[in-house]
Amino acid sequence: MNNSLKHIEPMVHHSQISVPYTWWAGDTAGRFLKTLRDEQTIMGTRCEHCARVTVPPRKTCPACFTENQTWTAVSDQGTVVAFSVARRQLAALVKKVPVIFALIRLDGADTALLHTIDRVDPAAVTIGMRVRACFSWDAGATIMAISHFVPTN
Repeated sequence: MNNSLKHIEPMVHHSQISVPYTWWAGDTAGRFLKTLRDEQTIMGTRCEHCARVTVPPRKTCPACFTENQTWTAVSDQGTVVAFSVARRQLAALVKKVPVIFALIRLDGADTALLHTIDRVDPAAVTIGMRVRACFSWDAGATIMAISHFVPTN
């Protein structure tokens, strides 16, 4: 191993970068987000070839690569298929920790949606737990039109 750097003290500069940006959601995500905002309805796209319903919607089926042109409403209730608890407060976390992030397969969908679960002790969250969406009229056309999910039982 090369020891040529062993006598050099590393210089460390602690800083923080802010890189704000915006992007166009596109036709598919735009329709999904506007429907959340205006109708408080969760929509997915159905593949006519393999019959999979994708939520969030995708323009192309991730399983068979067929273009998805059929839109379908799915339930606002679903099942937790995976979860993680963030316990360290970071600037990127809007909510106060602990924050429960979960992959939720909504009834009528074949894929899972990433969102947060609230109003429950993190120790009580389990895979297989049933949850329902709580909507917000104030969030605009963003994924935060679903404020969070809560346990149904």
